[in-house]
Parts: sequence; structure tokens; C-alpha cells
Amino acid sequence: MITVIPAATRGTATIDAYEAIRTAKKIFVQTKKHPSIEWVCELRPDAVSMDDLYDECFDFDELNRAIADRLVSSGDDAAYVALGRGAGEAVTEAIRNAADENGETIRSLASGGFAEAAMQCIGMTMPDNVVICKANALENAAIDTHRGCIIEELDTRIMAGETKLLLSEYFPDEHETVLFTMDSKGEYSAKRIKLYELDRQDCFDAATVLYIPKAEFMELTRHGVDSLMHVLKRLRAPGGCPWDAEQTHESLRTPLIEEAYEVLDTIDSGDADAMCEELGDLLLQIAFHAQIEEEHSSFTMRDVCTGIVNKLIFRHPHVFGSVNVSGTDEVLSNWENLKKIEKHQKTQAEVIRAIPKSFPALTRSFKVQKKAADVGFDWSNAKEAFFKIGEETRELEQAMSDGTNTYEELGDLLFSVVNVARLLKIDPELCLNDAATKFADRFIAMETLAEADGRKLCDMTLDEMDAYWNKAKGAEKR
Repeated sequence: MITVIPAATRGTATIDAYEAIRTAKKIFVQTKKHPSIEWVCELRPDAVSMDDLYDECFDFDELNRAIADRLVSSGDDAAYVALGRGAGEAVTEAIRNAADENGETIRSLASGGFAEAAMQCIGMTMPDNVVICKANALENAAIDTHRGCIIEELDTRIMAGETKLLLSEYFPDEHETVLFTMDSKGEYSAKRIKLYELDRQDCFDAATVLYIPKAEFMELTRHGVDSLMHVLKRLRAPGGCPWDAEQTHESLRTPLIEEAYEVLDTIDSGDADAMCEELGDLLLQIAFHAQIEEEHSSFTMRDVCTGIVNKLIFRHPHVFGSVNVSGTDEVLSNWENLKKIEKHQKTQAEVIRAIPKSFPALTRSFKVQKKAADVGFDWSNAKEAFFKIGEETRELEQAMSDGTNTYEELGDLLFSVVNVARLLKIDPELCLNDAATKFADRFIAMETLAEADGRKLCDMTLDEMDAYWNKAKGAEKR
């Protein structure tokens, strides 16, 4: 039997830990170079440290294996005392694997860590539901500003700096924290500091602990999706904002579309600050719809996030599974096949039928053609499709002469133009939008040139306006 025993200070060790340390045939300690372990050596003067292994091993993987091998080779009934909350997942796994190979069993005793020891030493009460984690695991911790957190093992100034930066994403820089440090006798003292001051201290080692109390909502300077939903709930609740409370899915249709297009404008302009703002406005629309459904007990914003996360994992088996792909084309092919499975689509007709009719016409035409092309119903290349434009143009010309079917023939002509754009790998929606922008800019320049000559467009003939148009067009090439 190999027993792994967490140990912070004498006062926080459990009765089980004391008994295991006292009765083990052989006792090993992680190190003898830290004051938090001195009481163990006083209780068991025969304790053997792993300090020599730290000096001999190249990296932590080698160190963990060496520790495990030493414990397993020590014979029956050995105990290993580790600093803080526990030996760590990596070394515990190494010990477990070595024990299994040699027919040994392993048990890990539950115990408090440096957080409990620090709080106890200065007479503080451990806050309810506080998040406790090691500094090197903080990035993956569920930080909650409403609960606060305690960070253990701030062992270097570099680690303190990284911790400060990560916590600053959640808590205000001016938020008051408590830094606990251990002296040479294994006793803790506390110092209140602002969060931004954390890496300006000079007292970091394995026993250093930081306590960040919970923050009130209105104190926060950084926010996540949870804060957005909190605000929306308040706005739509009784006593909130009358306008927000009156909104429905139908009333928010137009703002949703408008905000999406405003995001596209910022992408075209390359203005990162504007993009950040407009993405926030678009996110608000998504959150609004989710909040309305939560009030109807249909789904929540968390359900929305769960759905898209599950979808991304399912459609990326080459990342989250064991599927191998040769490149982007195979990724896209797998994506479409998995999408069919996900939506229970058995025929290509079902795939085409699922394309939303609310899409802009150019986008919907592009999508319909693409789905038909996925099963081979397509032109060989853009040049072949281009001749269809001429055919549809002649049919429209004939319809205009006859005075019939112009609506249908014009639609066929536009559809054929989209086909060519698709085969040229050009987004027709963006292409036409750029053409409209070019026309608008040229028209504005034309009117500006005319006004510079003291003339108004409304007083000019078409030929005169054409002359200014060509002048504006020529100016673009300079």
C-alpha cells in the first residue's frame, strides 16, 4: 500500500494524515526545503526527501517517474507527503501506474491545502462556495466574480504576473485582495493589496496564497456573456425598461439583419474598434432572442452555446476525434456529410429544401446551385456557364418584345449570372454590393465635379451627365 498525503501546515493536517504519517513503515516527503513540511520531519525524523531527484532529473516527466519508482521499490506500507493540496495529477498518475505494474495499491488522503492553512492562521473564515485552484491551473478554472476565488502556489513573480493578467479579465484592477505568505516557521501572515499590485510583491513561494473576494456586479469593469444576460433579464423584468420588455422575435427581425450588415461594414473598413462595438450589438440581438425564449421556458443562452459547441465538436472529428484529413477540401466534404447526418437529411432534395427562403436572393441562389453541384449537377467550368448568360439575355429580349414573361426571364438571367460567379469562386452578394458602392462613389464624384462648374445634375441632359461621369471615372485611374 502506498499512501499519498497532502500536507500544508501542522494545524490543518487531518487526524487520518497524522495517523498515516506516524504509522507508515517508510515515510517520504516531497522536499525538506520548505517550512510547511518541517512538522512532518519532526514527527518522523526518518523521513526521506525527494530533493535529490529534483536535482538529478531533466524534466517533470522524468521526476514523476523517479518519485514513483522510489515509492514502489521501497516495499510495502510507504507514505508520500506532498506539499499543499496534493501531489498533483501527473505524479499521482505516475505513482498509480508504477503501483499497478508491481501489484501495489495506492490511496490518496483528503486534506486541506495552503488555502485552508492560510485562512486558519489569521483567523479568517473560509468563504462559502469560493473557487480554490492552483496558480498553474487558473486558466482552466471556473472563475466566478460572484463567488470569489483563492489561488494557491503563487511560487514566482512571473506566475504572479500571469495570474494578475488572467484575473484582470474578470475583476477590476483596483479590486482589493489578500496575499498570504508563509514565514520560516511555517506561519502565515496576510497583506491587503490591490489586484494590480500583485506582481510587485517579493514574497512568492509554493505556500503563497491569494484570496480575491467576490465583486459586486456594478463594480465590474470587464464582462462576459453571463453579464449580458444578467442585464437583459433586469431590463425585461418588472420595473425595468418598458421598450426592452415589449420586444418580440418579430420586432427584432430587422435589427438583427441590420446589425449583421453593420459588422460586415467594419470588416470592409478594417476598423477593429468599430468591429468590436458592432459585434457587441450583434451579440445583443442573439442574446435578446435567447432571453425571450428563456422567459417562455423553451431554451436559454446556455442551451444556444451548448448547441454550437456540440456541433463544432461533432463536425470536427479530425480535431476532436481520430479521423485523418488530407486538407481543406476533405474537411469541407466531411462537414457536409456530417451536417446531413446531424439534420437527418437522406436526399439532396431535403438539403436544398432546408436552405432558408429568408436569405438574400443572390445568397440563396448561390446556396441552391452549390448543393446541386455537390451531387454533380453542374457546369464543368465558368466558361461553359457564361454562354448561358447570352441565352437567357436573348430570351429576356424576346420576352420584352412580346410583353410577356419578363419577370420570369429576368430571374433566369440573374440566376445564370450567379452560376458564373459561383464557378469563378466569387460571392455574388459581395460582388454586386461592391459594384453598387463603386456606382455610388462615382455618382457622388460626378455631382461634385458638376457643382464645381456651377451646374446641377437636374438641369443637365443625359449626354452632359455622361461627360461628367466619364470625367469622374477617369479620375479614379490616376
